[in-house]
Amino acid sequence: MAHFHIKKKKGRPYLYVREIARVNGKPKVISQTYIGSPDRVASLVKGQSQEITTLKAEGFGALWLAQQADKDFDLCSMIDEIIPPADREKGPSIGEYFLYCVWNRMIETVSKNKLSDWYKRTAIQHIRPVDLNELSCKRYWDKWDRVDEKTLNTIISKFFRRLWQVEKPSSDCLLFDTTNYYTFMGSQTLSKIACRGKNKEGRHHLRQIGLGLLVARDTRLPLFYSIYPGNIHDSKHFESIMEEMFRVACDLNNTKERLTIVIDKGMNSEGNYTWIDEHSRVHFITTYSTYFAQELAATPLDRFEIADTARNRRLIDEERREECQLAYRTKKEYWGKERSVIITYNRNCNTKLTPLDNPILTPPVVKIILLSLFI
Repeated sequence: MAHFHIKKKKGRPYLYVREIARVNGKPKVISQTYIGSPDRVASLVKGQSQEITTLKAEGFGALWLAQQADKDFDLCSMIDEIIPPADREKGPSIGEYFLYCVWNRMIETVSKNKLSDWYKRTAIQHIRPVDLNELSCKRYWDKWDRVDEKTLNTIISKFFRRLWQVEKPSSDCLLFDTTNYYTFMGSQTLSKIACRGKNKEGRHHLRQIGLGLLVARDTRLPLFYSIYPGNIHDSKHFESIMEEMFRVACDLNNTKERLTIVIDKGMNSEGNYTWIDEHSRVHFITTYSTYFAQELAATPLDRFEIADTARNRRLIDEERREECQLAYRTKKEYWGKERSVIITYNRNCNTKLTPLDNPILTPPVVKIILLSLFI
């Protein structure tokens, strides 16, 4: 609650507006605004204009939205139920450290060493008061040492169960992709997952970790994720997690009978699609390298038609048919089974090719999509 507070400096009184809130059960000053000397306060009361000498800006909106999003989950309490405070433990709990770090990641990621400085630029004391001196890098890692791998997996499982309860995913189309993140971890530092491999940003000399994420198309929220060593190929990792991932997807009460997973060509392998073909509920959509299907990439343009997409319909309404994406549908055998094949062509990528009345399509402007669906 805000109140006036008078400080005396060298015997002279100065007026402040203070706000006090309970932090870890104890009252602490979370905000203090200087009003001025008695003469300045008197002039303000009389309506005399005062020159603004200082202005403080604090980030509020994004942090407030992050707090609103957490109301359905209560991440802090969820974690503290699994890892309760230790005897004589002071300061923010492990759950609170998780929460403050998650909010920072959502809004403007900084290192743990700069976390306290970042929060000083926000209105955190008006949203969720905390002693900012406790949000130090050392204090964070002291807390993190209490979180082992088994406990972390318990937190993850509980979080996803809560997510599925709140959002109730109902999509029959799931999107799966992988990526990798390079680190600056030294070669001498022991790690099972930070390994050197082909990095998607070209930083092949750095150790990296891989991340796979399964997302529902309708809500765009994650349903499943996995972390894997950075030297494992995407298709190998996909093979190792398919059974667990599809079991999770099929067990969601509100998903439809038939599930379609959309993946990219990095996961392509005969073994992976043989497994999916044998699954009673799962079908796939993937892309295929034009390098291995050059006869399809050279399909004459006169076989293509304007694809029925929302973007194309808008372009037609705007009389910009020449910018529409074209598509050609056929069938061809891949991985031991006949598949539906859709070849898409973007005219905007064809500025330096032969005239449109007699083109030979080339891989840079063509995408090949394979479907296992019976359509």
